[in-house]
Amino acid sequence: MMLLPLALAAAVQEGPAPAVDSVVITADRMIDVLSGKVVERPVIVATGGRIVSVVGEGAARPVIPAGARRIDLPGRTLVPGLIDMHAHLTSNPKYGGYSGYQFTDSFWVAQGTGNAERTLRAGFTTVRNVGSDGYADVGIKQAIEEGWVAGPRIVPAAHALGATGGHCDETFLPPSFQRKSPAVGDSPEELRRRVREQRKYGAEVIKACATGGVFSRNTEPGVQQLHPEELKAIVDEAHFWKLKAAAHAHGADGIRAAIEAGFDTIEHVSFIDDAGIKAAKARGTFLGFDVYNTEYTLAEGEKNGVLPENIEKERRVGTIQRENFRKAAQAGARMIFSTDAGIYPHGDNARQFAVMVRFGLTPMQALQSATSNAAEALGRTGDVGAIAVGRYADIVAVAGDPLTDIRTLEKPVVVIKGGEVVAGATAS
Repeated sequence: MMLLPLALAAAVQEGPAPAVDSVVITADRMIDVLSGKVVERPVIVATGGRIVSVVGEGAARPVIPAGARRIDLPGRTLVPGLIDMHAHLTSNPKYGGYSGYQFTDSFWVAQGTGNAERTLRAGFTTVRNVGSDGYADVGIKQAIEEGWVAGPRIVPAAHALGATGGHCDETFLPPSFQRKSPAVGDSPEELRRRVREQRKYGAEVIKACATGGVFSRNTEPGVQQLHPEELKAIVDEAHFWKLKAAAHAHGADGIRAAIEAGFDTIEHVSFIDDAGIKAAKARGTFLGFDVYNTEYTLAEGEKNGVLPENIEKERRVGTIQRENFRKAAQAGARMIFSTDAGIYPHGDNARQFAVMVRFGLTPMQALQSATSNAAEALGRTGDVGAIAVGRYADIVAVAGDPLTDIRTLEKPVVVIKGGEVVAGATAS
């Protein structure tokens, strides 16, 4: 382990021995996403996995507990641990269309643990997993928390709710297989029960499909699939249980209906119109455009078994979605970082930053979408989303300045979760 640079060594003082594990983290600079400013020569102290002190050059000297571990990162820039608000850890783009049916059900959980580790090593220390079969995301979360596998902090949705025959139902098989999603409902009361079931078995956010989608059969992305009273019932029940609610919505009518119903985030948002943008701003609804994955699907989808109808829908949706992202950005809508990881390979999540900047966000705004905005949308500003006192010591170090070149986020040098180095080395 490297010694502190002399200038930093002079700026700290030894304190009493810690009751629990402590660590001091130093670097050349840090991006404070809450203030939108750069902090020079930061010294961050964490105890028990949470940050207890953050100071920059010229500030009062922090107290460093005796025996604290040191993670010294000269020449590096620190950003908060990144948050992807729309991931499917148990999905894999290699197995598109019908090709996934060759595997037993438990295969998806097993390969999902590998996807979780790749996501963490890419700098994403928190993900919101918005839909998986068999409560697999809950199981992976529990395995991570028990220390059996490596991965990010997971906010699981379990099964996504939807209408019979809709995007969140099982739409690939004939009736002789009698397979349907256990989370479909066709009335407000049925959908209230589905919310309660997901929460009972570990869901920490409720996801519902308000419209059709790209990667389902016999559904059209722009067509609404749940009635306003059904959407309202889902949100009311989720909020009653103190859970956030996320709506899959491509079409303009479905987007507006989901916003009016009170969903906290709208995912995909492809065909949003001016009225939808206005409604989102008025209500403070977060918008999560997955603007990266189009190229991957169009280039790799066919050889991975994705059906022609799904590729054609992606071709129709992608260009319009990006132009509407530009419109929403220019209008000042609240953005979150939602990538639909699993449609493209896990671990490539950060590639979306460059697309977001290309279509209208500043680098700071793009970074905030995956940190402070995401934490607010999760309702977890006390835990994640910033390098700030009280939050977990989830920190990513990069070589270079993300505010000059956002693509530096694609290659983290060191990833720290809860004060522990989980990827990379601390030597310069």
